Amino acid sequence: MNRNKQVGTLNTRDYQYVRSRLLNREEIAFLDVREEAPHAEGHPLFAANLPLTRLELDAYSKLPCRDVPIVTFDNGESLAVRAAEVLLKLGYRNVASFEGGLDSWKAAGGEVFIDVNVPSKAFGELMESVCHTPSLSAEEVKAMIDAGSDMVVVDVRRPDEYQTMSIPTGINVPGAEVVLRVPDVIPSPKTRVIVNCAGRTRSIIGTQSLLNAGLPNPVAALRNGTIGWTLAKQQLEFGQSRTFPGTTEPTARQATQQAHAVADRAGVKRVDKNTLSFWMNEENRTTYLFDVRSFAEYETGHLPECYPIPGGQLVQETEMYAPVRGSRIVLVDDDGVRANMTASWLAQMAWDVYVVDGLTDDDFSQSGAWKPRLPELPDNQGITPDTLHDWLQSGDVVVVDMAKHAAYRKGHISSAWYVLRSRLDEAVHNLPKASRFVITSEDGQLAQFVAPELAEHVKGQVYVLSGGTRDWAHGGYELEVGETRLASMPIDRYRRPYEGINAPPEAMQAYLDWEYGLIDQLERDGTHHFQPMRFDMKACPDG
Repeated sequence: MNRNKQVGTLNTRDYQYVRSRLLNREEIAFLDVREEAPHAEGHPLFAANLPLTRLELDAYSKLPCRDVPIVTFDNGESLAVRAAEVLLKLGYRNVASFEGGLDSWKAAGGEVFIDVNVPSKAFGELMESVCHTPSLSAEEVKAMIDAGSDMVVVDVRRPDEYQTMSIPTGINVPGAEVVLRVPDVIPSPKTRVIVNCAGRTRSIIGTQSLLNAGLPNPVAALRNGTIGWTLAKQQLEFGQSRTFPGTTEPTARQATQQAHAVADRAGVKRVDKNTLSFWMNEENRTTYLFDVRSFAEYETGHLPECYPIPGGQLVQETEMYAPVRGSRIVLVDDDGVRANMTASWLAQMAWDVYVVDGLTDDDFSQSGAWKPRLPELPDNQGITPDTLHDWLQSGDVVVVDMAKHAAYRKGHISSAWYVLRSRLDEAVHNLPKASRFVITSEDGQLAQFVAPELAEHVKGQVYVLSGGTRDWAHGGYELEVGETRLASMPIDRYRRPYEGINAPPEAMQAYLDWEYGLIDQLERDGTHHFQPMRFDMKACPDG
């Protein structure tokens, strides 16, 4: 089969090309440019979900090297071609679309995975299988809680997930923090530590992190997390805010030594500031630089060019932040624990990963939230919230909201229609006729890039709301809540069976059954290169 074809002026790639680069551990950005819900219905293992809808907003952060081989992927729609064309306009020089989409992948014998963040979840299953990570059932843990046993339940999810629902008595210690924080949470070396998440992966990783670091306490994962707890008909808590105390100096010092040793055994490499500076300016190699502390710590002070993502989230959702498989990942913290522990997992997941050594307080010189670099904005006609308010009083104006569905549902301009950019061709037929269309999004940035496309589909004049819905609300104007006007189906978000509190039991059980089957899928796919490491610090066979 020809691996390199050309349709018009656009190159195409096939299954053998993609598979060869994955097997050889060469850089490739294999991008599923569909929305998240259809992505979750079926995709190749390392097809990172980077939807066409937000491509201009995310490309320069997630694809920092303009020469990286990029292959856009869809299900045979025109999305892959459209995304490739956008990327070429953004200055990427090695862009192609995948020939034939998902059906072509299947026909060539490619394995298809469902759900999201599959590489991390599959790795977790493989690691538990070959490293025999200890776990206890919901019934066993509930009996220990009822008996007042000497134990601590550690919830390793994000704080917002923990606050939504949690195991009774559970304390929130996000994943990358456990080695640094848990020693000051437990009363004694004999206290049993139970690690939980919503399903399986993060509790397995968190448990194994403590074991790898040599915590003397008995440690076990809560088998199947809050899903298992719910299926066992146990009660959850809601709205809790229990978290770890401040870390003592002896604990921090010991945790630094332990984390460094774990990272060394996992094959994590070291880099100094001068070499890092050179890497960040390379034109033919992708380097990601992540600050794996909390967002609050990042905003207080961070390295220039460093992207903030807490280490637990990075391990759980790696392809969302580093979609270039085969790239170089560099991690930063200010304590020597979180970067090393996070790096130890990424190394076992076959990433080329480094930790920056030799940093001082002076290096964390920038403050504030992350500000992504964006392409030059199109030349649009903008209007202020006050002008839009006046227009709405007189009528003959349609407001088009390109926000994420969750943001639209939470609050949008009265009379605004929810539209997905990737479904714009269909959505315009559901919009009322008008002589003026005003396009908005959460902060107005996405609206700027979509406005020229909307102008090609409607007869009226198109305007962009300056500052988006955010500035509308800041101007004192009310927001409407709910799904009042949907011109597109809300497929930009896949509802995970382990999120929230209303998932049907059969969906939760099906999710667990799917996770159990991931090891067999990994073997059939054969491109992962994962190598878990036992808690006794010896590398596990690939199994």
